[in-house]
Amino acid sequence: MPNLTPDRDPPRRVVVFGGVYNNHLSLSATLAEAERLGADEIYCLGDMGGFGPNPDKVFPLLHAADVRCMQGNYDHSVGNRLEDCACGYTDPRDNHFARISYDYTLAHTSDANKDWLRALPTGFRHLWNGKQVVMAHGSTRRTNEFLWSSTSPDHFLEHLLREAEADLLLVTHTGIPWARTLASGRTVINVGAIGRPATAGDLHVWAVEIELTTPGLIRHRFLPICYDHAALAEEMRDEQLPEEFIATILTGWWTTCLEILPAKERALGRF
Repeated sequence: MPNLTPDRDPPRRVVVFGGVYNNHLSLSATLAEAERLGADEIYCLGDMGGFGPNPDKVFPLLHAADVRCMQGNYDHSVGNRLEDCACGYTDPRDNHFARISYDYTLAHTSDANKDWLRALPTGFRHLWNGKQVVMAHGSTRRTNEFLWSSTSPDHFLEHLLREAEADLLLVTHTGIPWARTLASGRTVINVGAIGRPATAGDLHVWAVEIELTTPGLIRHRFLPICYDHAALAEEMRDEQLPEEFIATILTGWWTTCLEILPAKERALGRF
């Protein structure tokens, strides 16, 4: 990541999201919410593709809204025409569905969009309100590192933030949002994903609003994003995507990629 320099004209309100997963309908809803809030800047922390239908519908929306996008593991793999998503799964059941998702996305992403993904930066760094703000996909150490709330103790997060010279770290990759402010005053926010619900039985997805209107302070709040999930499910069926994927969109519970979940997060789900 580049060295820190203060933004000449720092934003007052920012919307941050990750994990689009080909869900152009939730992306449209997220961008509409950012506009309603008067966001000065919008950031996507990566993984444009995967899971959902018709990946090329996502890119015009990102470009039209001037979203500042970084490269997630999916984007790196698709952009470089690699063999797999490098998602970081280890269980055969997770990898089975990851293969279906990746092969579909790779086959249905245009060459021009693949080239755009390949050229994206791998992170962002800003000096906002006197605070060092770092954005990464999985973590500052590894693009596909999973930062789960239950397996990220405070002392580990403090170490991670000190190494990154960050007062605020924003990540995605896990698909489940959480935030924690540490004893040092530093904060970690996993923004979750807008491409599929966070396995809590809710049909909405999550983004994050960052507010910098008070000097020396950075406030955040999670934004529930509602979209036409029934229309997305129908589009997924038209594309012959797995019924397991469609069930997640219609119920709010993950039915795939469960083996990577730590025990606490999995116990909160239905499966």
